[in-house]
Amino acid sequence: MPRLSEVIAALDVLWPPERAEGWDAVGTVCGDPDQEVSRVMFAVDPVQDIVDEAVKRGADLLVTHHPLYLRGTTTVAASTFKGRVVHTLIKHDIALHVAHTNADTADPGVSDALAGALDLRVVRPLVPDPSDPDGRRGLGRVCELDHPLTVREFAARAAERLPATAQGIRVAGDPEALVRTVAVSGGSGDSLFEDVRAAGVDAFLTADLRHHPASEARAQSPLALLDAAHWATEWPWCELAAAQLDEISDRKGWGLRVHVSKTVTDPWTAHAASASSASSASSASSDPLGAPN
Repeated sequence: MPRLSEVIAALDVLWPPERAEGWDAVGTVCGDPDQEVSRVMFAVDPVQDIVDEAVKRGADLLVTHHPLYLRGTTTVAASTFKGRVVHTLIKHDIALHVAHTNADTADPGVSDALAGALDLRVVRPLVPDPSDPDGRRGLGRVCELDHPLTVREFAARAAERLPATAQGIRVAGDPEALVRTVAVSGGSGDSLFEDVRAAGVDAFLTADLRHHPASEARAQSPLALLDAAHWATEWPWCELAAAQLDEISDRKGWGLRVHVSKTVTDPWTAHAASASSASSASSASSDPLGAPN
């Protein structure tokens, strides 16, 4: 079995920590570099439910997309919910490693996994990484559909392909407009509207769209907006990342057992549509999808 330091070194090749944004907090949060690793679990959020699942599965390493402490802390007391996470991890000899914005811009990265889940063909990064001579890394992806769909049909595809959440898929735009090209960005994406408009795509699928940026974007162009739950747009990366580590494990003869958590950690638990304004497009996107496969 490999040591934790060996596994982390392999993960750092996939998602180099130096490529994370300056405000981000990536890398190993806790764990003994010399401990042996045989089971690895991937998840989006390092919350208590996920850590408890890692304990039950006998994981030695938990890899999450979101950081545990993004803005630092002065305590890891178990009386705080994040401190309890730390205590549980250390008590059960589980290491925690985070790949956040360094996984967002990787090739392949979070938005590649999102595009793959939606059966889209990636054309190029939405915001290219200027340090990448091949022009493949960067934030978000510009994609093409295999054949044109209406906004209504594309929203239904997103609702079907992404893991189920209470939110489903919110849509802004003409439900009958045709979609041939799409920009996607896993996680919060309303800071990217200028880049999306410059890309000239028909639709933009992301998460956490706020009222004013979305309203202004709709006023400036016929761009269709599809707003999914933050967790749902990033969960496909867990499957991609697990497959990447599986390939490394096979090549190195590590024999790691890699698992992707299907625990839904989206904070929203219910949705009540306004009966007078629910459109058929939103109704199609709100059907329960069940646990992701």
